[in-house]
Amino acid sequence: MAAFFAFNAIFVARVIYLHYHEIKYCDLIYRSNINLKFIVEILLMHIHVLQHVEFEGLGSIANWITKINAQLTWTRFYANDILPSLSGIDLLIILGGPMSIHDEDEYPWLIDEKKFLSIALHNETAVLGICLGSQLIATVCGAQVYPASHKEIGWFPIYGVETDKKMFRLPNQLEAFHWHGETFDLPTGSQRLAYSASCDNQAFQIGTKVIGLQFHLESTQSSINAIVPHCDDELIPDQPYIQSADQLYNTPSDCFFTINSQMYSILEYLTSK
Repeated sequence: MAAFFAFNAIFVARVIYLHYHEIKYCDLIYRSNINLKFIVEILLMHIHVLQHVEFEGLGSIANWITKINAQLTWTRFYANDILPSLSGIDLLIILGGPMSIHDEDEYPWLIDEKKFLSIALHNETAVLGICLGSQLIATVCGAQVYPASHKEIGWFPIYGVETDKKMFRLPNQLEAFHWHGETFDLPTGSQRLAYSASCDNQAFQIGTKVIGLQFHLESTQSSINAIVPHCDDELIPDQPYIQSADQLYNTPSDCFFTINSQMYSILEYLTSK
């Protein structure tokens, strides 16, 4: 029996080390009669992404996923992708988009997305919602989503609040990237994680597996550059919380390092539970 466990420990170690895309045959697989691809897919973390528009992607999250060598799958609603089974999904990431959660007539896939998210929350799947994604979590949990008093577009501070020790703690102040015109009430049972000068609820957490961020910590200069041409009609001058296209295109690089580091911390928090 000891020899059996020793063999399997060695086998698993070798499976983790070898990337199945890089080998066609393996004598170890032949001798043990085990499918390497199948084993690797079980061992790897499975992250599924809900993407609403082509020009809003993972940003710096892609680097983190590559670093941990996770299995990544997508539902691209703009390409009419079909939602998967939730079985085996370790983390669900819901990205942003220019539409409202109320735009079901124009984007009927929102109906199915809300049902899918409701099941994920019921199953206690780890979920990260960003911008529109956070608003979808809020509405599925029964909270109201409505136009904010001011649109926030650009770099403005958010302020972290004291939480229970088991909750994620954002910095007391952080310059974050924003692009939203709606906001939400806090879902019942959630804890507020952050606010801003113009918006009471900027982030919330439900239990230890669900976090909603109305702002963007995943942004890179490339991801911002991709959004601006599609949404520059919202860059109305002389508004208190809207920056110009020139400001957005020329963000200091240290801004990205700070927010991306926070995003990695959130991802590690959600996937360690």
